[in-house]
Amino acid sequence: METTTENKSLKKYKYGMVIDLDKCNGCGVCSIACAVENNVPPAQAKANKRNGISLLNMHTVSNNEQFPKNESAFIPIFCQQCEQETPCMTVCPQNAVDIDPTTGIVGQVPQRCLGCRYCMTACPYHARYFNWWDPEWTEGMKQQLNPDVAPRMRGVVEKCNFCHGRLHAAKQKAAANGSREIDTADYIPACVESCPNKAITFGDLNDEPTEAAQLSKNKDTFRFLSRLGTEPKVYYHSEKKWVHEMAEKSLTRSLQEEIHG
Repeated sequence: METTTENKSLKKYKYGMVIDLDKCNGCGVCSIACAVENNVPPAQAKANKRNGISLLNMHTVSNNEQFPKNESAFIPIFCQQCEQETPCMTVCPQNAVDIDPTTGIVGQVPQRCLGCRYCMTACPYHARYFNWWDPEWTEGMKQQLNPDVAPRMRGVVEKCNFCHGRLHAAKQKAAANGSREIDTADYIPACVESCPNKAITFGDLNDEPTEAAQLSKNKDTFRFLSRLGTEPKVYYHSEKKWVHEMAEKSLTRSLQEEIHG
C-alpha cells in the first residue's frame, strides 16, 4: 500500500513536442544530433532506406503547384509517441514496448525484443527500424560514444524514445539534490537542443502554462494521421493550409514511396 500511495504522489508528466514546419529548413542537424546522442552507428556499406537505421528522418513534401505557387515543407518524422491503443505496443508478443506511466514516453526494451518486427508493420508512421548488423565503430568513434546510452545489438528494433539517457541523467541530478521531481531545464532531447531555428518545442503537455502545452492547442497545430485515434504526443505547426491537408492523406503515400521505393 505504501508503494501505491507513493506512486500516486508523483507528478504525472505527458512529454511531447511541437515542431514548427514553417521554421524548419530541412538542415538535418536534428537527425545528426539524435544519432550522436543515441549511439546510432555509421551506416553499413549495404545499408539503404529499407534496412538502415535513422531514428529521426527528414522528409520533403510539396504542394504540387506550378511556379510561382509551388511550395515545399520539411517534415521531421520519428516515433510519434502514440498515447491511445499504441499500435506497436499492442502487437508486441514480448512486451518489449512499454509506456512509462509517469512520463507517457513510449519506450523500447531491446533486451526483450525477439526481432519479429510486428511493431514495424503496425506503426503507421514507419518510425521503427530493425538492426540488421552488429554496430561497428572506428577507434576514434568508440571514444566518443555516449556512456548514458547502451548500443543495441543486431536483431532488435529501435526507435526514438525522447533521449531516455538525458531523462535518466535529469532524474539522477534531482535525486542528488534531494528532489523527486526533475528540473525541466535539465531534460531537453538532443534534437530540440541542436535545432538552429528553434523549430522544436519540448515539454510537459499536461503543464498548461508551458510553451509546449500552449502550442499544442494552437489553431494552426495538428497531428499526422489523427483520424487513427492513437493520440500522438508529437504535434506539428504550420500556417499553410496545404500542409494540414497533407497530414491526413498525401504524407502517408509519400512516406511509403520514399521508404519502400
